[in-house]
Amino acid sequence: MTSTEFRLKSGERIDELVINNLKLIQHPDEFCFSLDAVLLAHFASVRCGGSAIDLGTGTGVIGLLLLARGSAAVTGIEINPDMADRACRSAEGNGLADRFRIIHGDMRDIKELLPGGGFELVVSNPPYRPVGGGYISPNDRVAMARHEVTASLVDVVAAAKYLVKYRGRFAMVHLPERLAEITVAMCAAGIEPKRLQLVYPAVGKKPNMLLIEGVRGARPGLDVLPPLIVYTTDGSYSEDIMKLYRQDR
Repeated sequence: MTSTEFRLKSGERIDELVINNLKLIQHPDEFCFSLDAVLLAHFASVRCGGSAIDLGTGTGVIGLLLLARGSAAVTGIEINPDMADRACRSAEGNGLADRFRIIHGDMRDIKELLPGGGFELVVSNPPYRPVGGGYISPNDRVAMARHEVTASLVDVVAAAKYLVKYRGRFAMVHLPERLAEITVAMCAAGIEPKRLQLVYPAVGKKPNMLLIEGVRGARPGLDVLPPLIVYTTDGSYSEDIMKLYRQDR
């Protein structure tokens, strides 16, 4: 597959995802995906042939990676019309338009967009910081991706509760400092946290990300996974991170 099969607009570029030769259309002046999206796509429990939905899909990186891991079909919800358009064109360019559906809409209006209880897996890489928490970018599109300008943590969990099947899973990447809020919100929504992994930039550093997955209607009982280290002492990716990029499924 060549880049000529991707319909690009002014200023856009094509980025390689490495896995399954997937490619992604992005614009350098707007929010671009980073390692957290890749980590979430590989952390989430994917059942081959199952259905998944990505809340706040951006340009579609997580959805594409879930398809590479075996999901039969993925739906992406994105409030930013330009990002949603790029995700659509990325799906087309990768030959996956029949399996990756993009809906331009607000997850807070999810009941108007989709029927409830239809997905085995819900994932989200949501804005990490509440409004008032830290510097907010003057670029509105970037601010929406980093701060809870359009959807709060509670909004994300509420949408997940509505969409996920009974005994289905909800996985999210977020900040360790908000773990208490996250677990309270999930439990209140009937999604019991079952797996947790802290991500460390390097040995001896504090964790800067967490990966958490819950099951709707499950009994209490949390499995804390071994820490995930991103960089070695020489600044290169750790073996655990490199394994992600060597996986086809």
